Parts: sequence; structure tokens; C-alpha cells
Amino acid sequence: MIFITAKFRVRPEHAEQWPEISAAFTEATRAEPGCLWFDWSRSLDDPAEYVLVEAFRDDEAGAAHVRSDHFRTACRTLPPYLAETPRIVNTTIEQEGWSELGEMAVPEQG
Repeated sequence: MIFITAKFRVRPEHAEQWPEISAAFTEATRAEPGCLWFDWSRSLDDPAEYVLVEAFRDDEAGAAHVRSDHFRTACRTLPPYLAETPRIVNTTIEQEGWSELGEMAVPEQG
């Protein structure tokens, strides 16, 4: 799978509205057949920074995402809300989903 983490520093005056500003892009991406997940989180240290964790099934799914109309639209419409160019880590890994963090295993509850 292609695993991507990106940091988006939003202009402070738009930070509270970022989930709504990026909603159409998020929903369209999540609906792609090759999207495994596309999840936003907000930094605890910087309220104007959002972290996007996303994964796509394979290279073909990643390429389809970048060629999509909603990706091209986001590239045009989202930058005016940003304080800087997003930073990204992008890698391909031999895995199909999340693994458990065994060092913090939670005992069966029941």
C-alpha cells in the first residue's frame, strides 16, 4: 500500500473551519475505490496544524487519486487557506492495513 502522512499548516483565521473547508475533498477521496483511509487530526501543539494520514491500495490507486477531479480542485482551492506548503512523507509498504501495537496490548475486556 501507499502510506502518506502530510502536515497542513492552516492560516490561523481559518484553522477552526478547516474540517469544513476540506470536507468535499475528504469525502470524495474517501469514496475512491482504492482509498484505504483518509483521516485528519489536529495537532495538540499547534492548533493551526492539521495532520492527514492516508493510504491507498497500490500505485494504481494512488495515481488515480492524483488524477482525480477532486484532487485537482483541491490543489486549486485549498492553498489560499494555508500558511505554507504542506509537508509530506510518502512511502510504499508491504502491508494491507493497520497492525496492532503489541507493546501496548489491551487485555481482553469482558
